[in-house]
Amino acid sequence: MEERQLVKLSKRLSKVLRHDPASVGLELDAAGWVAVDELLAAVRMTRAQLEEVVARNDKRRYAFDGSGTRIRANQGHSVAVELELPVADPPEFLYHGTIAASLPAIRAEGLRPMSRHAVHLSPDEETARRVGSRRGKPVILRVAAQRMAAAGHVFHLSENGVWLTDAVPPEYLA
Repeated sequence: MEERQLVKLSKRLSKVLRHDPASVGLELDAAGWVAVDELLAAVRMTRAQLEEVVARNDKRRYAFDGSGTRIRANQGHSVAVELELPVADPPEFLYHGTIAASLPAIRAEGLRPMSRHAVHLSPDEETARRVGSRRGKPVILRVAAQRMAAAGHVFHLSENGVWLTDAVPPEYLA
């Protein structure tokens, strides 16, 4: 499959599995799963195309269940789901990519999930830079994750390596 078609299909899956399953007549279960056969019929995609999108997605956004009969997005939902991710001990620092225009609000309020269920943090600066560059010239924030955890903040690690937490107060940002 050409890269352009791959990106188009991945964006369509993102919309359906993270934000608007009802737009194609689907309903995610409480943990965000949907039957692969139902998804394929709803988005008019073949199983081979779906498997290629899942396998080639550089951010590993999607996952099949153990039986291969269900699929979900690994994180980033704006619809109500409970991903049942285990609590994890974070490394000393995590990172968040943003743009300069967002800094005044972040300095005042910290990082908030906005329309998502959790704040997304990257394990390294390069990943945060890629995330931040989607909206312009990136600014990388360092999060004192171990200090946060010691203060009682809870972290989860998604299947694709994205760290999730409810919010990051400004005092943990540099």
